[in-house]
Amino acid sequence: MGFRFDLFIVLIAVLSVPVLSDLILSKVDRRIDLTSQVVRITSTLKVENSGNDPVSEVLLAFPEHQEKNLAYLTASFREGKGKGKGSTSSLPVEVVHPQGMPPALVFYSVSLPKGLGKGESLTLDVLVVFTHSLKPFPKEITQADFQLVVFQDSGHYLSPYEVKFQSLSVKLPDARIESYTRLENTKTVGSEIKYGPYENHPPFSYSPIVVHFEQNQPFAVAQQLVREIEISHWGNVQVTEHYKLIHAGAQSKGEFSRLDYQARPHVRGASAFRHLVAKLPPRAHSVYFRDEIGNISTSHLWGDLKKTELEIEPRYPMFGGWKTSFFIGYGLPLQDFLFESGGKRFLNITFGCPMNEVVIDNLIVKVVLPEGSRDISVSAPFAVKQWQETKLSHLDVVGRPVVVLEKTNVVPEHDQHFQVYYKFNNISLLREPLMLISGFFFLFVTCIVYMHVDMSISKSSASYVMKLLWEEASRILCPI
Repeated sequence: MGFRFDLFIVLIAVLSVPVLSDLILSKVDRRIDLTSQVVRITSTLKVENSGNDPVSEVLLAFPEHQEKNLAYLTASFREGKGKGKGSTSSLPVEVVHPQGMPPALVFYSVSLPKGLGKGESLTLDVLVVFTHSLKPFPKEITQADFQLVVFQDSGHYLSPYEVKFQSLSVKLPDARIESYTRLENTKTVGSEIKYGPYENHPPFSYSPIVVHFEQNQPFAVAQQLVREIEISHWGNVQVTEHYKLIHAGAQSKGEFSRLDYQARPHVRGASAFRHLVAKLPPRAHSVYFRDEIGNISTSHLWGDLKKTELEIEPRYPMFGGWKTSFFIGYGLPLQDFLFESGGKRFLNITFGCPMNEVVIDNLIVKVVLPEGSRDISVSAPFAVKQWQETKLSHLDVVGRPVVVLEKTNVVPEHDQHFQVYYKFNNISLLREPLMLISGFFFLFVTCIVYMHVDMSISKSSASYVMKLLWEEASRILCPI
């Protein structure tokens, strides 16, 4: 009921909204992918300028309650004529606050590469990724139950512009659907629900739809993931990842029977997951997987020239609400990830989690640079919170600089390359070897001095005379 109340506020608030521009959407094609716990909405928008003045931006509108779960947004346009022809170019996207707009909506501005003149058109491809948008219903299930979830959205495209022609398709994991909202021109084709086509809808048209369906894909959520990437100029990049994982699906109730689970895991544990797959760089080595107790042997590693895959299994199957903590580590060849440009060295490595099935609530990436690094800067493909720390390790004098990057609501689309630039003097490489050589040298000198120094007591000292008298008295009093 809270969701529909929010929609009511939106519909009431937009009745007196001013016209933003003379743009119209001549065609909108939306595709909603609900096959995993992450909701992906791909929209193809054909934008036309029906006015006289050129337009340099296109606004995208989202309800405030939906925008809170927005994890990733990208927009691009196709260069060239015809569907699927030409190359695509990404466009800048940022949050804006147009005047006179209702507070229940959040707007993002897509900057066009050049002003769209009178009568001109442009086709935009917009990808929006949401997390925590599939709500388990019921919220609690037993080991033998299948997991059902609810998804809510609009059958009509919410936009500040008039929409001439539009259609919507909702892709589900399979054809087992409990219920769904039926609008005009609605049909199901296998595991897909199709809405439309619809024509001539005014700005801010909204028609709520609800889809209740079976979803047993892993709802693996890392409440926190800490990735530490340590650079050694002696030829290695060491990566360690600490996970705090939870099954964020329907809560498990009742007793758990391992016997039933082992006998029929797809029936007596359909909503649980037992393993995850981490896709590591192709030349990863020295791979390990451990938890708080110690080494876990239930893991499998295989790879080729293009990738290395690590399949890990926690000590127990993960049901709704269950938690676990573990960490994995691996080494990488330095020459594959460290380069030089403009008098600086830079690390080029991926940002996100190597497991595509995992959503990350809070991701912290720590890049540990060699001691003596300076003029440090970071280049990331998206906004991140960053600061610097210092880490003391073996043979360090002042400590190693650590670049810390933090981001919330991370999805597989964030697994992009980022760069950390820094300057480093090669003479600093000799610091640790010289410290070791000096340490061994002083140790050997100390041993030589110790072996050649007479540590016995002088015969002329009073203590030596007293020692002789005591030995003589002992022989007289206690003869053998």
